[in-house]
Amino acid sequence: MPAVSVVTVALCVLAPALALWLAAHHGWARRAGTIVLCYAAGLLVGNSGLLPNETIEERSRLAELAVVLALPMILFTMDVRAWSRTAPRALASMALAVLAVAAVATVMFLLLRTGGLPRAHEFAGLVIGVYTGGTPNLAAIKIALGVEDTRYLLFNAVDTVASVAYLMFMVGLGKRVFGRWLVAPPRNAAMAPASDTALQVAGEEEFQQLLSTAGLREAMLALLLAAAIVVLSVGTASVLAGGSAAVVISLVATLGIAASFNRRVRDLAGAYPAGMYLIYAFSFTVASMARIELLSDAGFAVPASIAAAVFGSVALHAALCRVARIDVDTFLVTSISAICSPAFVPLMARSLGNPATLLSGIATGIIGYAVGTYLGIGLALLLARFA
Repeated sequence: MPAVSVVTVALCVLAPALALWLAAHHGWARRAGTIVLCYAAGLLVGNSGLLPNETIEERSRLAELAVVLALPMILFTMDVRAWSRTAPRALASMALAVLAVAAVATVMFLLLRTGGLPRAHEFAGLVIGVYTGGTPNLAAIKIALGVEDTRYLLFNAVDTVASVAYLMFMVGLGKRVFGRWLVAPPRNAAMAPASDTALQVAGEEEFQQLLSTAGLREAMLALLLAAAIVVLSVGTASVLAGGSAAVVISLVATLGIAASFNRRVRDLAGAYPAGMYLIYAFSFTVASMARIELLSDAGFAVPASIAAAVFGSVALHAALCRVARIDVDTFLVTSISAICSPAFVPLMARSLGNPATLLSGIATGIIGYAVGTYLGIGLALLLARFA
């Protein structure tokens, strides 16, 4: 393995350990939270030149591997019955999120068109596609609309920076800010994982169990089971859907949920902290790919419009949830699953200390994957009539 690869892997694997150590020993780090520390460290490392641009593709592969292994490991300890109590609210919240993104994307189109930007409808289509679905939808919409490479890369660069800022805000301050505006979650919604030995999501001390022989053994068993699920999912998606990333994520989540019905799998106490550790590594790696200098030559209108689309749709989604009396926890996880993807839902569920929201966020995110491409193409073609 080349030296650069060793450094890249070491940074991505060890950065969460440093963040956990800081959170355990320093009050300021504990208040910031491990997730925010990982994102901040990733932004710092990625824009410092410590990791060369040539490692971007390598980091992308590491991020993909980390998240597809982490999702089933986290789901192993979840109680599906807990999700059934929150499902109707989650579906309603997701519908409102889609409505909010569509409305803001339309306003964005009108502003960009008024400013003289050619083919402004393409940006509107990309916005609703990626902020109700995810990157796979974005790529599909690019091909369907014939978006030129330069425009697509610009959108990707701005989206990455805006999404990292959004995640840090939502995970770090989301509950505090929107909790003043939205109703509290029902008392029976905040439920722990089903197994008596499954770990709670509050506190960082649970990761110490991974240092014990028993905890490490259980984590390795969970990792092997997760790896088998990933291999099966990738193979199935390759045969049935041409290797679609959205299909892979959907299959991984589905099989992880199916495995949770087995009591012995639910009792793998090391599965949850090991899965969350991989999510932390994923967060650091994703943030390290957000190259802020790419925005310097982009002008002002497009980056400002995309950033406004992210935070404007969140504000409108919150306002609609207030009218519909959707609770704050459901709003937060469905917002994360819509604006980002199901891969980021565990971060929000952990921050909330409410694992019952995990399945709601992942399920609505998968729905977003299913409809995001159609929504993006449909809205873009509709708005093109007014271009």
